[in-house]
Amino acid sequence: MTSEAEQKVLDGRVWDEFCDALKEAGKIVRSEKAPGDAFNQAEGYRYLSRLLRGGLEGFLEFRDPLFPQLRCGAHETIKLGADNPDNRYESATINPAHEYRIYGTRGSVDYLGISTVINKYASGGTMEVTGHIDHKEMALGPNGEIEIIVSRTEQPGNWLAMGEESNSITVRQTFQDRINEQAAELKIERLGASDDRPEPLTPEKLQRGLQGAAMFVLGSATLFENWSESFLPTLNQLPPADQDYCQSIGGDPNIFYFHSAWQLADDEVFVIEAPEIPECQTWNFQLDNWWMESLDYRHHQIHVNKHTAHYEPDGSVRVVVSHTDPGVPNWIETAGHNMGTMCWRWIGADRHPLLNTRVMKLADLT
Repeated sequence: MTSEAEQKVLDGRVWDEFCDALKEAGKIVRSEKAPGDAFNQAEGYRYLSRLLRGGLEGFLEFRDPLFPQLRCGAHETIKLGADNPDNRYESATINPAHEYRIYGTRGSVDYLGISTVINKYASGGTMEVTGHIDHKEMALGPNGEIEIIVSRTEQPGNWLAMGEESNSITVRQTFQDRINEQAAELKIERLGASDDRPEPLTPEKLQRGLQGAAMFVLGSATLFENWSESFLPTLNQLPPADQDYCQSIGGDPNIFYFHSAWQLADDEVFVIEAPEIPECQTWNFQLDNWWMESLDYRHHQIHVNKHTAHYEPDGSVRVVVSHTDPGVPNWIETAGHNMGTMCWRWIGADRHPLLNTRVMKLADLT
């Protein structure tokens, strides 16, 4: 007897339903408070295409918790949720019914954090952390070797906890100096996998994968567009974000976040002042578009961090956002944008000083 999934493959409905779901996601780009000009709308549709690429990889190609692989799901051309230009992001699908081993080398990257999460971006828009370990807690081998056991029950040595609903592992590597720091090189395996190999694709797997990818596009785009709208009351200010909310959607427990929106006329600059820099692992500031994608950091200077910043004699930092080079340190390019969102992070900080902001005319900047 032909199953429902088989019939949908045979008559083409599996593809039609997938395409219809993507059409629904397209409506988010035209939401009431989203910018209505052609430039920002074009970036919105490109954003959906990027989410789709990530969704297809995550839900169709790398979805088997029996054979997990760490993959880079957010990078120069797949962006979401104020992705950090200083980060290398990796993730893998897991199932708490099994146990896993993460192994490899530590490298010299400034910060390495690994979490188990309940990723519901495709079904509700949350990413709850269920376990976390960072490099300061890891015991290493003589040459920087790492081995971490991931399980429900506590294990000796490096242990990463899972919850009963954990479905993904996320890895964050944060660089201060990408040129000279060496990335951690990690792999993951299911314990007891032996010589098992994945089963071939089935109609059911295809249907679940396409549905999951489409819902990931819709869920992620909705989540972060709504978040962008929530920043409008603090336009051109940079207050602390709701830290509990940041953690609920996948924030790192070691990071304190500031989020808001910005908008500049052609002759204006946006000045951010950090009167004091706390003791911290690192810090950074980045400029994003309306869709909460980091701007093009491959070709533009759109972020600054603890290592790259110029400091004033008193240890403070001034960051200047403008359309053209004002000839001062810590210039952040708008890269063709006149509005968007932004993020400041204190990472591993002993306290979280507030930031001062103001908009002024470029001609008045000294």
